[in-house]
Amino acid sequence: MASYRNLPYRPCVGLALANAHGLVWMGRRIGSEDSWQMPQGGIDPGETPAEAAMRELYEETGVSTAEILVESQYWYRYDLPQAVSGRALRGRYRGQKQRWFLLRFTGADRDIDLKTHHQEFSAWRWARPDEILDRIVDFKRPVYEQVFAEFAPHLAELAQR
Repeated sequence: MASYRNLPYRPCVGLALANAHGLVWMGRRIGSEDSWQMPQGGIDPGETPAEAAMRELYEETGVSTAEILVESQYWYRYDLPQAVSGRALRGRYRGQKQRWFLLRFTGADRDIDLKTHHQEFSAWRWARPDEILDRIVDFKRPVYEQVFAEFAPHLAELAQR
């Protein structure tokens, strides 16, 4: 097995799904009462980040009623804690590099269905970015802070509509 520092980052997308009030979707990970996050997932071979974003949104939340508003300017990275790096992501990656998307939810709350083929979340709710930052695991917090800073003007615009 490659040294932790020599492992690559897994390319994936992160999704900030916002409602008409500028609140953002967050889900509680199955198996943990305290682990909340926004949807994210890998980019399949031959898939663009935008295609992956829409696929992952549907796979994790059942939502197909959303439109991409903004794609992040940067690839954001985080390292997995070394204590879990051998188990998480099958031990093949040091962490993830993510292209983030802000999406506007155009459906109704009843369109959200967590009972997907590979269910990842046990509960969900709309939240302010600061609430999400309070709930995200420590090693992902710097990325979430940067993403929310980048998307802040767009979230404020949604809230003012």
